[in-house]
Amino acid sequence: MDGGKVTVGRTAALYAGAAVLRLAIFTLLPDLPDLLTGRVEVSTPVTSFKRCLFLYNHNVSPYDGGVYHQAPLFLLLFSLLPNALSYPIFTYLLYIAIDLLSAGALWKIADSGEAGSSALFSSPRRERRWSGFVIAAIFLFNPFTIATCLGRSTSVFTTCAILHAIAKAVSGAPFSAMVALSFASYLSMYPLLLLPPLLLLCFDRQRPERAKKSILSFAATHVPVVFGVLGLLFGMSYLITGSWEFLPSTYGVQLTLSDLTPNVGLWWYFFIEMFDSFRSFFLAVFWLHLSCYVGGLSVRIRRQPLVVLTLLLGIFAIFKPYPSISDTSLFLAMVPLYRHVFPLMRYSFVIAAVIMYASFLGPAFYYLWIYAGSGNANFFYAITLVWGLGLSLLVCDLMFAVLRDEWELERPEMAGKEIRQI
Repeated sequence: MDGGKVTVGRTAALYAGAAVLRLAIFTLLPDLPDLLTGRVEVSTPVTSFKRCLFLYNHNVSPYDGGVYHQAPLFLLLFSLLPNALSYPIFTYLLYIAIDLLSAGALWKIADSGEAGSSALFSSPRRERRWSGFVIAAIFLFNPFTIATCLGRSTSVFTTCAILHAIAKAVSGAPFSAMVALSFASYLSMYPLLLLPPLLLLCFDRQRPERAKKSILSFAATHVPVVFGVLGLLFGMSYLITGSWEFLPSTYGVQLTLSDLTPNVGLWWYFFIEMFDSFRSFFLAVFWLHLSCYVGGLSVRIRRQPLVVLTLLLGIFAIFKPYPSISDTSLFLAMVPLYRHVFPLMRYSFVIAAVIMYASFLGPAFYYLWIYAGSGNANFFYAITLVWGLGLSLLVCDLMFAVLRDEWELERPEMAGKEIRQI
């Protein structure tokens, strides 16, 4: 189950196979990337490559008209590449490289063994796990990961930054972890909510020669790094754009949900139907709901901070303002790390069936609404509710399995016995 002995040849074959598969699809199906770029399941107003490309090609101020809602550094990055319409191969290679870098970080997380044995908790089932090779392969050949790469969603950069932040944390490099999290937060804002559990993970994985005994002094040392790097990135963005208008256009749109383009999330339809007089109140409620999980999970599952990070990534994939299948692919990439608690999960078949059901019917319902005209917004929103239900079941079932694993260690006489939740 661990994938056997991992050699340099097998590693090279894995990465080469993933890269060739993506490059072959890009080359043999040249219309598919543009099709996926326009799909609401893949691209959102805050991750759309097409919006960034259009403005870049037409020399339009990126933040005029409320069209572009992404970080200014993306404009600088894509300006360094040859024209994506005339020479798309360079853009393809960039996205393929980002996926491979993400897989490499995930491999390091898996090989660290943190999922089964943290500084404060060691699962009795910890030996039952998959190797980093298997975990990286699951990520690279996940259809959601491949579709996100083909659709050239800029969320792949956020995914890469988050995974590298976690990888640096488990490697005992807290400064690098804070820098990576800063980049992720700069690109998408919501990763900033991962700071508390990431700090706990960095604290637990400190190197003995530089370890701090107090979590407060550790936080006081490393939290300023995050905000310092963010300030530096904001300053660079100001130099690129010549103004601060990127702040409301990039981050304000996520806070206020001013762009109500449909997506796989739960916010857009709710606020389409919302009366303006109640809008501010429910925006605050939705953001409070999203952020309130951070403290509760960090306290309740303090002994396993990597579990907290994984569960929060699942919650963000459901409840953030502009989710996409990229967020789901990141969460699904982390779930196999907990192979040791899979036998404790209760609804695996139901979860798989619901997610597959929504994956196939989602595009069909969107087509009926937008193109065929035989449906309405309720069609698509109903299937997004089913999608959210499937992910919610997975988050809850994984949390149950992790807590049951802890409980059985404390009360070994209850191992294998049926329990009833009250």
